[in-house]
Amino acid sequence: MSKAKKKYYTVWQGHKTGVFDTWNLCKVQIQNYQGAQYKSFLTLEAAQKAFQGNYKDYISKKTAFTSALSPLELKKIGTPNYNSIAVDAASSGNPGKVEYRGVDTKTKKQLFIQGPFNKGTNNIGEFLALVHGLAYLKQHKSSRILYSDSRTAMSWVKKKACNSKLKRSSENKIIFDLVDRAIDWLHKNTYTTVIVKWETKAWGEIPADFGRK
Repeated sequence: MSKAKKKYYTVWQGHKTGVFDTWNLCKVQIQNYQGAQYKSFLTLEAAQKAFQGNYKDYISKKTAFTSALSPLELKKIGTPNYNSIAVDAASSGNPGKVEYRGVDTKTKKQLFIQGPFNKGTNNIGEFLALVHGLAYLKQHKSSRILYSDSRTAMSWVKKKACNSKLKRSSENKIIFDLVDRAIDWLHKNTYTTVIVKWETKAWGEIPADFGRK
């Protein structure tokens, strides 16, 4: 197994700003910080240079997607609808620590982030992210669509059920309490939001991706 490449994290807006040399240090600065601005870089020099600049100058380069498909294949799928938000989850272990977030698809501005929660799974995180996204859009009376790259989570939302095989325990009580709340929300609320599968092969990683790959 090849060793993961070292990354450096620039935080323009967070509890503390600056350049951090681990994801955990970066996460402390952005967790529960409304409108956090951050990005990973492959070298310390690039991260330091970015910190001296403007966040928008760096994320704007990501608004245009790059595709691994041929122009003909891409034409059949189309391009992303930027009048949308995107959600994603990340887990360290399965089960392990799980967190999720939602962002503006075009600008990648973070709209909400939750976690990490202990002893969860990525599928549960994806499910919670979708329901949070639905509630967010309904609260803001928004007509934007909602992107997810998880067919499993999309099917759970459609069925209004979390079909995880993970057993409940005292260690994962917090995340299952959120699951119960999410299911209750789905049963008690109606919504007009259209949930759409993010086409990773055509458009690259979903904008809400945590960038740890």
